[in-house]
Amino acid sequence: MRADKYLAHCGMGTRKEVKKMIRDGHVFVNGEMIRKDDFKIDEEKDEVSVDGLLLHYEKSVYYMLNKPQGVVSATMDDRYATVLECFDCFLPSDVFPVGRLDIDTEGLLLISNDGALAHDLLSPKKHVDKTYYVECENVITPAMIEILENEIVLKEDRYQPGKVIAYEDHWLKLVIQEGKFHQVKRMVHAAGNEVTYLKRIGFGPLQLDEQLKCGEYRRLTDEEIKQLKKGQRI
Repeated sequence: MRADKYLAHCGMGTRKEVKKMIRDGHVFVNGEMIRKDDFKIDEEKDEVSVDGLLLHYEKSVYYMLNKPQGVVSATMDDRYATVLECFDCFLPSDVFPVGRLDIDTEGLLLISNDGALAHDLLSPKKHVDKTYYVECENVITPAMIEILENEIVLKEDRYQPGKVIAYEDHWLKLVIQEGKFHQVKRMVHAAGNEVTYLKRIGFGPLQLDEQLKCGEYRRLTDEEIKQLKKGQRI
């Protein structure tokens, strides 16, 4: 792989930025300085460092982020901070949030550069579960649960039945398989209540790590990646 592509993939900057980095003598391969951006690197064998920082190349990366409120599920935005700004580690330049959470919604968000996996997780044909913890303004009633667990038809959209797996007076856990704009809020509104707090706690087989505070992240374990690709619950 070309050195400039390697560095860009490791999250060291844009192609233009890493080319300058190489030409300015900041990059070493197996202890030797390189100055040509087309220098060939064996990503499995060569040791690459930038100003003494050893890089670790991975074709695909998988991170679990506990998304905080106030950031958008995008790679770039002119108005708001993005979920990628929650990371203080180097990320490959092609990572993206798999799916989206509203700006005021917290919880589990997968960050990766595995396009094939993202397609499988987001495809409506795959029926991937998305589990939310929902706090409501008014007391939750059996009648509200019945509405949520049946098809909801509104002027702006139609929502497939959800599944309420637990609830008490002012909170519930709701599983849906779609991911439409403001879907949970609109479903709850249609059921005669209002969402006051929303957090995604499950996505496919992944469950939000309770050790992660809002804004914190960690890499997925090998087992989580394996089960995520299989679609099995962890």
